[in-house]
Amino acid sequence: MTPLELRADVPALHESVYLNYGAHGPSPEYVVEAAESFLHTHEYDAPTRTNPYGTAAEAFDRTRESVAEYVGADPAEIALTESTTAGINAIAGAIDWQPDDVVVRTDLEHPAGILPWQRLEREGVEVRVVATENGRIDLDDFAAAVADARLVCFSAITWTHGTRLPVADLVAIAQEAGAFTLVDAVQVPGQVPMDVTEWGADAVAAAGHKWLLGLWGGGFLYVDDDVVETLHPRSLGYRSVKTPTADPYELAAGARRFEVGTANPATHVALREAIEVNTEVGIDRIEDRVLRLAGRLADGIPADRLVSPADPESGLVTIDVDDPAATVERLAAEGIRVRDLPFPDAIRASVHAINIESDVDRLLDALEAEW
Repeated sequence: MTPLELRADVPALHESVYLNYGAHGPSPEYVVEAAESFLHTHEYDAPTRTNPYGTAAEAFDRTRESVAEYVGADPAEIALTESTTAGINAIAGAIDWQPDDVVVRTDLEHPAGILPWQRLEREGVEVRVVATENGRIDLDDFAAAVADARLVCFSAITWTHGTRLPVADLVAIAQEAGAFTLVDAVQVPGQVPMDVTEWGADAVAAAGHKWLLGLWGGGFLYVDDDVVETLHPRSLGYRSVKTPTADPYELAAGARRFEVGTANPATHVALREAIEVNTEVGIDRIEDRVLRLAGRLADGIPADRLVSPADPESGLVTIDVDDPAATVERLAAEGIRVRDLPFPDAIRASVHAINIESDVDRLLDALEAEW
């Protein structure tokens, strides 16, 4: 399958120029159909012919295996979550925090990587924010900040600038200081290769509703098998433990302890289908095309208006305009979908491999009124 063949199977792209994959990736027909087919089986057939709980468990198991293979992990290191936010919160709630503990994050984080730590601040935990410049982080500043940290949380690809942070280097610095490392990788799956083993992080939270073109609710959390036994989730249910009726309970082995109770597997069935489609197209081919199209866009933006790197590192291209909200509204009226950012005060276009050159050119033509 080629990117253009995949494009033809995404109904939303038949209506407008869509450039907002960093927020939501509209799904191809067969991803939605996979979820619908599972729902039909689970609700119509399983209750009387098999067992709805067993049917759900089998679906979850298959998706864990698919996610694990896709990110370079073992299935036992994968928990299926609702979202990246849910994964980050799960880790935040699984640590026995003390009042003098320190959490370090960057000033580039999405609210998913900010709000859980703000809650901990109310309990006496210090939250230290590392300042960045133009989407870059200084390794010496980072090392100084994490010297006495309990946990470090940062993004693999920044949602503000589209820059790639040096994940493996940051992880090594933090772990040398004895800190737990948690990576927000939501902008990674589906647009660039992802190998959690190469990163070396203790935990990685992500989801499939953006560049993978999956459905909302199909998130996942990787937890390294070497650290999982040190984590004790606050939210527990029958999927979190070995034997639900045992007293005292014993946590399930591996990352599955972060899965709680009854959930609809359809979104994770769709995630598995989305991964299969992404793999069929080829992540290297996708990355090459994403960067080429993003480069086409960046080349057409005046240098003093381009917030992202002139040589894009991802499909996220951030552009300075005088009134971002009004510009987004105007572009939408012209059939072009981008988004405005709370910081920096700009608009962001997200260019996927399933976009075409004319999508980029239409945006550039429409933006001429801003210069």
